[in-house]
Amino acid sequence: LQGVILHSNVPKIFSAGADLKERLFIKEEDVPGMVKRFRLMIQDMAELPMPVVCAIDGVAMGGGLEMALGADIRICSTTARMALTETKLAIIPGGGGTQRLPRVVGVSRAKELIFTGRNVEGAEAERIGLVNTCVSQNETGDAAFQKALELAALLQERGPVALRMAKKAITEGFEAGPVRAGLDVEHESYMGVIPTQDRIEALIAFKEKRPPKFRGQ
Repeated sequence: LQGVILHSNVPKIFSAGADLKERLFIKEEDVPGMVKRFRLMIQDMAELPMPVVCAIDGVAMGGGLEMALGADIRICSTTARMALTETKLAIIPGGGGTQRLPRVVGVSRAKELIFTGRNVEGAEAERIGLVNTCVSQNETGDAAFQKALELAALLQERGPVALRMAKKAITEGFEAGPVRAGLDVEHESYMGVIPTQDRIEALIAFKEKRPPKFRGQ
């Protein structure tokens, strides 16, 4: 498995976030556990070893945007709208939004978006780096998903072990702090691809002028 695509089959909605009417009847003592489970679910997704691509073809609000932030790559359409709206409800993002958004768009921009809870549309999302790519919406309303499928087709042609080691090197290396510490993670990750059959297959395929046939080994 070279990659995962996260998307919604509901027209015009990626995820609208929590059910606020339901929240009104949740006991205060139950809230911490509920929020923790949601946070851990997103973290589990973020820690998947293969690339995770998120396709946003509609509204991604609150926890919906927090889920998208847990992906490695985000693609949206021009009809998408995104926001961390929690301060409008007198709370803060609890699914990792306060930590992941600054890492994606920068601290100052993240503070603005979280403090105000304002909507960000597709074109602006691409401009500020909230998404990697914004594509024009199509008649079927799934332009971002179709673009994600194109990206997935490219990933399918890459070495599965290499994709995993690249994600490990980038993610863990970035979190390690100083560049020197990150370089140690990169070295460890590189050692993970050297003994693979896929590496030898790629060299043979290049010599024989044919596409490689990777097996993830």
